[in-house]
Amino acid sequence: MSKLTFTMENYLEAIYELTGGTSGARVSDISERLGVSKASVNSAMATLAEKGLVISEKYKEVFLTPAGLEKAKLTSEKHQIIQKFLINVLKVDEETADRDACHIEHVISNDSISAMQKFMEANKTE
Repeated sequence: MSKLTFTMENYLEAIYELTGGTSGARVSDISERLGVSKASVNSAMATLAEKGLVISEKYKEVFLTPAGLEKAKLTSEKHQIIQKFLINVLKVDEETADRDACHIEHVISNDSISAMQKFMEANKTE
């Protein structure tokens, strides 16, 4: 699968967080969550559907495919680990940690995520 843009990963993560990966998300809910227009969501859903990551039909809910769910889970888990690390270890305030985690999650290696997790477990900061 070709590399997704940060924006596309954010769409997948939003759908996952809205639905837990078990049901469909409404375009209006995705739009509200990400602070973008419904037209932007529809355009992104068309792109993600072409890549086989979502099932999106006009005027219906958007569902993650198994591949989309896997990618969304990974992005969401990275976000959570980074956010916890920033808050619990570095004492960054929650709002800043959330915003920074959203940017970092797209570029950080799995090795660094693993190291953060091990550090927090070893130091009981989770």
